[in-house]
Amino acid sequence: MAHGLNPAQADAVDTLAGPLLVLAGAGTGKTRVVTFRIANLIRHGTDPNRILAVTFTNKAAGEMKDRVGELLGHKGKKKRRGEKRPEPTISTFHAHCVRVLRRHATALGYPAKFSIYDRSDQESLARAILRELRLPGTALKPGDLLGIISNWKNASVHPEQAPMVASTDKEHLAAAGYRRYQEGLKCRGAMDFDDLLLQTEVLFDQHPEIREIEAGSFDHVLVDEYQDTNGSQYRITKHLAGAHRNLCVVGDDDQSIYAWRGADVTHILNFKNDWPDAKIVCLEANYRSCGSILEMANRLIQFNSQRHDKELRPSRPDGVRPRIAQHKDETKESQSVVGEIKHLIDNEHIQPRDIAILFRTNEQPRLFETELRKADVPYVMLGSQSFFDRREVRDMVAYLKWVDQPDDEISLLRVINTPARGLSPKSVKTLMEHAVKEGVPIWQVMQRPDVVSQLSPAAQRGVGDLQGLLHDVNQRAKNESLTAAMETLITRTSYADEINRLYDEPEDRQNRLASLGEVTNALSAFEDGKDDADLTGFLADIALSGREMGNEKDKLAMQNAVWLLTLHAAKGLEFPVVYMVGMEEGLLPHSRSVKSGRDEDIAEERRLCYVGITRAQEKLTLSMALTRRKWGKPRPTIPSQFLYEVTGQAQNPNKFRKQRRQVGR
Repeated sequence: MAHGLNPAQADAVDTLAGPLLVLAGAGTGKTRVVTFRIANLIRHGTDPNRILAVTFTNKAAGEMKDRVGELLGHKGKKKRRGEKRPEPTISTFHAHCVRVLRRHATALGYPAKFSIYDRSDQESLARAILRELRLPGTALKPGDLLGIISNWKNASVHPEQAPMVASTDKEHLAAAGYRRYQEGLKCRGAMDFDDLLLQTEVLFDQHPEIREIEAGSFDHVLVDEYQDTNGSQYRITKHLAGAHRNLCVVGDDDQSIYAWRGADVTHILNFKNDWPDAKIVCLEANYRSCGSILEMANRLIQFNSQRHDKELRPSRPDGVRPRIAQHKDETKESQSVVGEIKHLIDNEHIQPRDIAILFRTNEQPRLFETELRKADVPYVMLGSQSFFDRREVRDMVAYLKWVDQPDDEISLLRVINTPARGLSPKSVKTLMEHAVKEGVPIWQVMQRPDVVSQLSPAAQRGVGDLQGLLHDVNQRAKNESLTAAMETLITRTSYADEINRLYDEPEDRQNRLASLGEVTNALSAFEDGKDDADLTGFLADIALSGREMGNEKDKLAMQNAVWLLTLHAAKGLEFPVVYMVGMEEGLLPHSRSVKSGRDEDIAEERRLCYVGITRAQEKLTLSMALTRRKWGKPRPTIPSQFLYEVTGQAQNPNKFRKQRRQVGR
């Protein structure tokens, strides 16, 4: 099994039992180790169905599946319809939790076919709750409420606990909204993205018999990117692996950069405390970056005191030394960086796609975009509108959610009169008043002749139209296919006519009609080769994939253009040429972390800088502006403390303490 693996990688792959921590530094072949280890478990007799591997993105899970299939000789062998080939469960944390909850959500009072609310659905519910609480618009916005609730859910804080942990005025207002928000989700048969983890944790805590069933389904659990786990993921992992103790976690504490969304670096730092008999394997051989770049990265990260003691070792020559560039102001910085990029492309035959400009905040790229356009250099930037955020796509998905779960009030209200079917705002208000008074979803009220008869004749026809639509789409899904059901939905709603009515430009119409075709294509691809494909599964699939940038990164990689992206978005990527811009106090490290005065906040920013440095393969430039405009006036800047650290101009207290301990032995 050691073929093509270095000694440390082979050690991790050949350790087949007990708790195992694989500390995989940047560019050390982590994915290779994880996939080889899964294949090795199977070759040594482990039933593939008894292996669970979880990671954080659909892209990573897909790559892992493909590479394991390749190692096991399944590549190119498409499963026949109905064939039950034993294979490991490889998915994201959230996708695995969806499967668990589909089996057991009724134990928590949710329907088995619960909806998964996306951001737009959540905001609709949040707005309704804030209206109920009669809070002025400036006191708490829907986005503020959802942000605070999300932070609480990531920390496993439940509605009844929120008033006790709230510290600011906004948090106390949010605590009142949290309970209503959660009740609103439950009565609509819905969960939000954070609930997928939190409710699974609740399920395992409150129902030990269910926990035993789910944990008993596997003999081995692997967790990728363990440094990114939040509290719920950490506890779910312990529940799943506690009995057999065959837990392998892979990650790098030096690349833990998501504390702001609940990730807790102490999980990977304290792994040995949780599992005292754990074996630890360090992957230190870096195959990505030149030696001089790694020297800078190693020097920087040693300033963090709370970390596993390890060091990246180059497998490549030293190469070009990283450069630090100072510029008069932010305009000169952008002009200089883009000028160099233009030279590399025109004179050194470097492809635009091999160059990245990395920045800390979303405000920074504006000047670089301006200069790149002036220089006629193609560029791409992460964060453009997602396919599933387009209006016509959101409408179709809302229809599908309602068809799958008629009590999903948020989805029904989005499409109840789109396209127009006689259900005016006045008619909808009448129906809503009955629903609120009786404490039932609006669709249940729409089934009652005594209520519907109070509406105008046009509105009554509209209710009848929706009832017929629901029946016809469900029948085609049941008797034919999801794709056929989608065709019926588009035809019955006359949605193409709605697009032609709303948009004058032929190109705009064409693009939006093409979007409807893409939704149909997505459904077709989802059910291809599956015996058990259903609408619930498809909606869960798009709800989960819509939360990550993996697909967007793949699309951008196909374009031959310079990348502009934040340091957070750059994790997992690599480029021959990297420019890290805005290396100033207040940008990197960010002003919030500087003002907090907490060592752990600066340590996280340092890890973010480390991630940026280790994206570079051959050439790295760190740049800063000596002045930067704030509110229209140039202000002097302070060089980032990390510049002093990477150049050896700052004393390393951790190194000093380590040396003193060694002298005293």
